This record gives sequence, C-alpha cells and structure tokens, in this order.
Amino acid sequence: MVLRSCCKFGPVLVLFQLGYVALLLLCVTHLRCARAETKTVVQKDAEFDVTYNDTVTSDNQTIYAFNHTVSRNKTEGVRVTVDILSEGAESSPILFVVRQKQAVLSFQVPLILRGLYQRKYPYAHVGRTLCQPPTRTLIETQYFFVDVSTLSSLGTHYQLRISRVDSFTLHTDKKFSFTASPSQPQYFKYVFPDGVDTAIVKVNSEMTFPCSVMSIQDIQCPVYDLDNNVAFIGMYQTMTKTAAITVQRKDFPSNSFYVVVVVKTEDEACGGPLRFYPLRPDELIDAGNRSKTLDVVVSPAISSDVYVMGMLFCLGIFLSFYLLTFLVACVENKRMHRRREGLLNPADMSPAETGKPGVTPVSPYEYGSFADNASTLSSEAITDSIASDTNYGYMERSLESVAGRSRQESLSSIEEDDYDTLADIDSDKNIVRTKKYLCVSDLARKDKRVLSKKYQIYFWNIATIGVFYALPVIQLVITYQTVVNVTGNQDICYYNFLCAHPLGNLSAFNNILSNLGYVMLGLLFLLIVLQRDIIHSRALDRNDLNALECGIPKHFGLFYAMGTALMMEGLLSACYHVCPNYTNFQFDTSFMYMIAGLCVLKLYQKRHPDINASAYTAYACLAAVIFFSVLGVVFGKGNMVFWIVFSVLHILATMLLSTQLYYMGRWRLDSGILRRIVYVIYTDCIRQCSGPMYIDRMVLLVMGNIVNWSLAAYGLLKTPNDFASYLLAIAICNLLLYFAFYIIMKLRSGERIQCMAMLCILFTAVVWGFALFFFFQGLSTWQKTPAESREHNRDCIVLSFFDDHDIWHFLSSIAMFGSFLVLLTMDDDLDDVQRDKIFVF
Repeated sequence: MVLRSCCKFGPVLVLFQLGYVALLLLCVTHLRCARAETKTVVQKDAEFDVTYNDTVTSDNQTIYAFNHTVSRNKTEGVRVTVDILSEGAESSPILFVVRQKQAVLSFQVPLILRGLYQRKYPYAHVGRTLCQPPTRTLIETQYFFVDVSTLSSLGTHYQLRISRVDSFTLHTDKKFSFTASPSQPQYFKYVFPDGVDTAIVKVNSEMTFPCSVMSIQDIQCPVYDLDNNVAFIGMYQTMTKTAAITVQRKDFPSNSFYVVVVVKTEDEACGGPLRFYPLRPDELIDAGNRSKTLDVVVSPAISSDVYVMGMLFCLGIFLSFYLLTFLVACVENKRMHRRREGLLNPADMSPAETGKPGVTPVSPYEYGSFADNASTLSSEAITDSIASDTNYGYMERSLESVAGRSRQESLSSIEEDDYDTLADIDSDKNIVRTKKYLCVSDLARKDKRVLSKKYQIYFWNIATIGVFYALPVIQLVITYQTVVNVTGNQDICYYNFLCAHPLGNLSAFNNILSNLGYVMLGLLFLLIVLQRDIIHSRALDRNDLNALECGIPKHFGLFYAMGTALMMEGLLSACYHVCPNYTNFQFDTSFMYMIAGLCVLKLYQKRHPDINASAYTAYACLAAVIFFSVLGVVFGKGNMVFWIVFSVLHILATMLLSTQLYYMGRWRLDSGILRRIVYVIYTDCIRQCSGPMYIDRMVLLVMGNIVNWSLAAYGLLKTPNDFASYLLAIAICNLLLYFAFYIIMKLRSGERIQCMAMLCILFTAVVWGFALFFFFQGLSTWQKTPAESREHNRDCIVLSFFDDHDIWHFLSSIAMFGSFLVLLTMDDDLDDVQRDKIFVF
C-alpha cells in the first residue's frame, strides 16, 4: 500500500520540485538585474592632452569619449597613458578598454607581465599607442571610447591621459630618440618614399641592458607590442645596444610598416643574469626601473646597381687568375718549346750540355751540398750505404726494363698488396726503410701504376664524400632559411645585420657570393694539375728518362683531392652563411680539416710515396676529427670531463703518430710494446748513452710534440667555447710546422727553390697575413646570444656590398690557392736530379 501511494503521488512531487527550481532561478535573475540597475555608467566628453584623475569601483563605470580629425596626408599617433595611484591595486586591477572603429585594445592596470618560470612582474604605469585605422577620405573625424571598470568594491584611484604623438612617422635618414619600458612600448610608422625599394632599420642604444626587442610589422590592427606577443607576427630580433633589419617594399602591400620596440621583462634572452628566482608561486616581483633610451633611423639600402657591381667585382677578381694562369702557361710553353729546339740542335750546345763521352755534366746540386754532406758521413754510415746497395735487394732498374711494361695495362688488375718491385718485400723493406740516410729512390720502389691507382682513390673518395655531405646540408640550410622567413625570428641566424643584403629568399646574399672564389680557384687548380698530369703522362709514353728516374715521383691524386676539397669548402661555406649559427658551423669547417689533412699528407708523400697513408685510413682519421668537432660543439662548452678525455686522446694520438713517423711504419702495436720500450730505454739510455739514429726526424717530432702538448694544455686550462676553431688551429699549427721543417730541410740539403715557387711562397704569405687580419675582426659570434653578437656588427667596407668577412673569403680563397701552388711547384728544381741523390726528411 505504501509503494502504491508513492507511485501514485510521484509525478506530483516531480512537478513540485521543478516549479520550486524555476521560482528560485527567477528570483536570482531578478536580484542580479536589480543590482545591475544600481551600477552607474558615466560617459564623459574628453579632450586630448588633459590628465583625468578619477576613482572607479564595482558600482560605477566611466566612459571617456574622444574625437579627432585625421588627415590622409598626415599621420598622427594617439597614446594612452594610465597610472594607478592607490595602494594594493594588484589584487583588484582596473580594466581599460579602448574601442575604435576597426580595432579594440584592452589591458589591465597594474599590468602583469610574465618572465621565465612563470615569474610575475607588476607595472602600475602603462602607456600604449593606439593602432591607426585607415582613412578613406582626405579629412575624416574619428571617434573612440575609453571604458574604465573594475570588480573591486573598494575605490581605486587612477590617472588617464590621451595625447597626440606628433613624431609618429619616421623620416628617411633622420634619427629619432625615445624611451621605452616593458609596460610602455613604442612603435612608429615608416612609409617607403618613391624610388626606395629596400630600407634598413637601425635601432641603437648606449645602454646594454635592459634587453629589448625590435620588430617590423605590417600596417594592421592589432599591433603586437608587449613582451608576451611581439613575436606573433612580422620580423623581430633581440638587442642590447644595436639591432638592424633590412626591409623590402615587396613584403608590405601598403608600402609602409611599423617599427615596434619592446623592452623585455628579463635580460636572460640577451645574455644577462637572472636576478630573481621564484620562491613562492604567484609571488609578484618588483622589476625596478627598466626604462631604456633608444635611437631609431631608417636609411635606404643599396640599389640593384650595387648588386650588379658586387657580382662583377667578385667575378672579375677570380677570372683575372684564370687570365694570369693562361699567360704563365703560354710563357712556359714557349720556354719549353725553345728548350726542345735547343736539344734538337746540339751544334749550338756546349760539350757538357750534350753529354758527350768523357764529359760528365755536374749540376750545382751534385757538386755542392750533396758532396759536402756525403763527406761528413762516417765510415760506418758509408759502409751501411754500400751494404744496402749490394745486399738489401736494391737493383738499379734500367730504362729498358721500366719502359718494357705496357702502360696501357688495366690498372684494375693491379693491387698494391699483390704487386711490388721489391724482390722480397717482407724482409727487404724492413731493412731499406731503417737505413740511417734514406734517399727518395729507397721509398719510391713500388710500381708507379700501383701507386697511381692508390692515390687516385683520394680524389674519388672525396668526390663521393662531398656529394653525400653536401646534399643534406643544402636541404637543411634551405629549411633554416624558410623557417626564418616564415617565423620572422632573426635570432636564428647570426648575420652581420648592418651589411646583410637580401636577394630573393636569401637574407645575406653577399656572404654567399663571396665564397665563389673557393669554387673558381679550386677548379682552376684542378685544371693546372690536369695539365701537369697530361704532360707527365706524355713524358712517360715517350720513355723520358727524367720522368722515369728523376725528381720527386709525380702522383697527382692528392692534388686532385685538394682542388676538390677547396671547391667543396666554397660550397659548404656558402651553405653555412645562408643561416650561420652554432648548429651548422660544422659545415664551414669540415672541409677545412680535410684541406689541412690533405696538405700534410701531400708534403709527406713527396718523399715517402711508398709508405704514405691510404685514402681509407686518411679519411677515417679525418672523420674521427669531425666527429670530435661535433661533440665539442655540442658538449664541450664548460664540460671539464669532455676536455680531459679529448686532451688525453690528443696526446696519445700525437705520441702514436710520432712513433709511426720516426720508425717509418716499421713497428708494431701489440702486447709486447711495453717490453720493447723498456728494452730500448735500457740499451740506449742506461747501459750506454746514445743519441737518436734519425736526428732530423727527431727534431721535427720533438717540436711537434711540444706544440701539440702545449695546445692540449691550453685547451684543458682555458676550455675555449669555440671548439671547432680550436680543433682547426691544431690542424693548421701542425701543417705550418711540417711545412717550415720541409723548407728548412730542403735548403739544408742543398736544394733550391725556383723563382716561380718563391714568388708563390711570398705572395701566399702576404695574402694570408691580410686574410687573417680580416678574419679576426669578428663581425658576429655564435658563442654569445644573438643580441650580444649584433654588438660586433659593422657596416660594409667595399662597394657598400661586402663586409670584412667577405674580404676574408676573398683573401683566404686566394691564399689557399697560392698554398696549393706552393706544394705543386716547390720541388720543380729536382726534376733533373736522380732520385738516389734526393734526401728523405
């Protein structure tokens, strides 16, 4: 019965409950409406340049109505300035809403701006510039309203002032000074004058901090002029003392743009310290005085004629080397032709020159220092030399035996391990290569076809490496440039913004164009090497005795690799300068390591052709160098563990290489190495004090170890931030040390340097000096923040198109080309000297 009763009256209860809820909602709505009717809304007609002092509560709302006349021919800015005079306003901020015809601007005061780790900075003094809507008629009256309201029941006292900004429009080449702060950003309008398609906007300040942001935005509302939204549109970059952005007319349909300057709430983005750390959540931090005085000036950038002049200048410089090389080749060809004619007319030659029976021609090399050096040898050394010539399997190869082999035999059937001119390679080379006094003939005993194949691999390997390396690099830098163009974040790339000339989608075309010299001079060097290769091949075809048995053995594979590396350096340096930063600096240095390594190998190969490193070993070592370069860039900054590991490996590699060079590769790294070291120390240092057997090699290696140990100690103590440059400095120091040793030993052995080689050495030394001067100008550095890097920016110095770093590109490419020519020509004086009279050092 109870259940039936409940079921019977259930619908009635539900209806009663619904009615009760509806009545309750009606009462609440009525109360809210009644309360809203009690809120007072006051509208006042206001005027410009008048300060209004008023109080606002949750019960009243004030609307200030303004009107002003706008002319199409004259642009005036309108600025709103608000101050909060009451204490404790942070808990009950006032909302200001500026309603315009085509825009709405709202902000609260105190203005709360956030920094890192969600730190909050309140600003009670706020100043904002209103966005200017376009005018459709010549003269137009525009209205806007400022609504002031709050939800606080307590009265909050404020000051409001609306003023005109007479200097709102920037003029070409006229500097304008202003003051900005995080809560009082500034922006100005610039209109492209007729005939100007590109302009450069420069903002400067004598104050390093506070950190600020300069932005270029299109003429549209709203204008993003706060620290938390300035990066939303347009182009922008952080700055300490200077900032510069190149603007093109084609990017702005209205032929005008805004220059926005915002002061950041914190200095961390510009490399400054973090002064405050969050102790409690939602704690407000007083930022102090962060006002900054700045200057802005807009200047026309270069015209298209300057671009054309820059390109012609660049091409003209390097094409002149082609012309000079052609003239030198013509003169050399004419001299060789006269020499050939003289050989065909022996009647005009002296008996000594014709080589008649009974007369032995004596060259100054043979008569001079070689005889003197031979006379100083001890009888023991002479006995060793004679024994080596008679017992060690060395036999003079006659011209007929050398020429008998067909040079047309396929090189693919010849392997270095299968074919050797030594009669018993396993025993004889161990004896020959450990003689006290070595000649080139002792280390040039392998078949030239085998070595030619071996050294050609250098060229093909580096060409393959270059292709596989360059393709992803090009793809990556195109992506970098696209990201810069789309996002407008110019802090991604470390340009010299005071001399960065855009072309198409490229932001700094001049820095890319100046790398053309590496490519053109690398190609020219390949042509010179090809000419020498052809001449040498023809001499071998006609069984020329000088080509077969005289001079330094001619192997051109490493020269081809060097020329290719120079061209790849130009390509990758250009890729790096599309968007230079620390993540892709490896692109600019990888082939510098290659070039330094190949030059060292070529110097060593000149007098050690049989025992030079294979291409696979050489490139594997260079790959390890590049691997450590990447690790150093990523992990090396301030990481002592990395520097300790690298320094230890550097010293160990130096010691192993020194041992390899001293013993000409005739040693083994195995389990018995320590026993042999102890035995050598006991026999040579304890039992009897004997000097090193190979004094010249020992001097070089001691100097090399001193240099490398010093560089390792410097890296360990100073831990330089630019690890890639530090690693490159190690390679260059070792190259210069070996080159100086080679020149000194060459002169000490009685050899001479011909006029052409001497001119190349002097010219290259002078050019390197000037190149390094421009290199150390340091127009930008990715070791610092982008804002700090821009403090090093400088104006263009050549044709208003090229900066100091571009001049470094020009001069360094010429200097590298000259260095290659030195390596190519420095031993031309030995072309008529028998190889058994050319010392090895």
